[in-house]
Amino acid sequence: MKKRHIALAALALIGVGAGSAVIIASPTVHKGAPGEMPELGRYGEFSVGTQEFTMELPDRVTFSKAAMVTGGIEPTERALKVRMYYPAAPNGQELVSYSHTMAPPDMEPVTLDYTGRAYEGAPVVADRTAYPLVIMSHGFNGWSTQFSNLAEHIASRGYVVASIDHADMQLEGLTDFLHSFAQVLASRSLDQRQVLAQILKRNATEDSGIFDAVNPEQVAVIGYSMGGYGALATAGGDYDYESGTFGAVPAEALDPVRAAGSQDAGIDAVIAFAPWGGQSDNRVWSADTLSKITVPVLIVAGNQDDVSNYEDGISWIFNSLSGADAHMLVFREARHNIVGNDFDLPEGAPFRAMEFVKEPVWRQDRINGINQHFVAAFLDLHLKGDADKAAYLNVPTSNANEGQWDVSTGEQLNGKMAGSNETEHWRGFQRRWALGLDMLQKPAGE
Repeated sequence: MKKRHIALAALALIGVGAGSAVIIASPTVHKGAPGEMPELGRYGEFSVGTQEFTMELPDRVTFSKAAMVTGGIEPTERALKVRMYYPAAPNGQELVSYSHTMAPPDMEPVTLDYTGRAYEGAPVVADRTAYPLVIMSHGFNGWSTQFSNLAEHIASRGYVVASIDHADMQLEGLTDFLHSFAQVLASRSLDQRQVLAQILKRNATEDSGIFDAVNPEQVAVIGYSMGGYGALATAGGDYDYESGTFGAVPAEALDPVRAAGSQDAGIDAVIAFAPWGGQSDNRVWSADTLSKITVPVLIVAGNQDDVSNYEDGISWIFNSLSGADAHMLVFREARHNIVGNDFDLPEGAPFRAMEFVKEPVWRQDRINGINQHFVAAFLDLHLKGDADKAAYLNVPTSNANEGQWDVSTGEQLNGKMAGSNETEHWRGFQRRWALGLDMLQKPAGE
């Protein structure tokens, strides 16, 4: 292999003349990530620890299937597991092992076992400043470690991440689906707000450990699908309660949501992956309610999303964010699963399981590297105030395919990523590797 590489280099030199070509004869190796990952998609400087906590959420209500027709609510105790990720100083702890069993109706259960890059129970790194907090919220019938790769990546770059397991009601049939979905409509944003409140309460009272490591003045929320539906509301975009979508939810169950929506949750930035709720047949906001969001927003979507509906739903949300500086990253030819771990499904797993976690065109690991790149840029810019990261988001051409990066004939860049000198190419991507993407940008007031 080495001899062949040198021969190719020599051929390039002979063809164009030694004075006009630059050949690097050794491959670029990027620790912690494949060489194709864009710059900020690579693991950060910190080792990562993880621990799971159970958080009690007060004053919650629920409702029965019958109450969806007749009305009425019941007080309930709600406790959710929250998986925390944070910069750590491991001292002998093992890498965390995750396991989740998918069991949709009429499908044999499929168990996903996967190892993370975080150390279970490792202590928070010492001699530190407080780290920004990121709340993560999964989609309908998802789970807290479904995006563990993204959570670990964020934490490695100097953040505390709290990934909620919303414990959506399991499904046995159509009536269970409708009941569970109605419960999610009434609970997603409340879960996010109350978990955030629990963390900030412990931050104010504890003088060591994970919760003490949080900077309460720097908070973002990340949500996928129904998590995005909740995240936009938590960030200030209260719902249009006259929407017919809420017709299956007893009016009394929406009262706590209304009350919470009138309160500032203290969110400084929001990232919504494939957010649900914008499509005209299930629209839960008006343009006026979404205009109330004034913090920066990053939306990530596939332009073939047929769940949240890219054209009629996600794009409408983006265009309605008139009060916010907004970006929308679009994976062309992608559908709904544009975030999530690159799971190895067990042999013989039903196609339905694959359809829940995989994309039909894009490789999941490639999606993840790109997501990590832009999430890091967005959070560093808007939570840490790193103005240099704006160049990664404010791309020179909205269609990545149209980026320009001139090189000499035969010049081998060998994995070099676009920096400040490559002003016509998407920052942080290798030449010829920024493809299939669009970035839409809209300042507040438009």
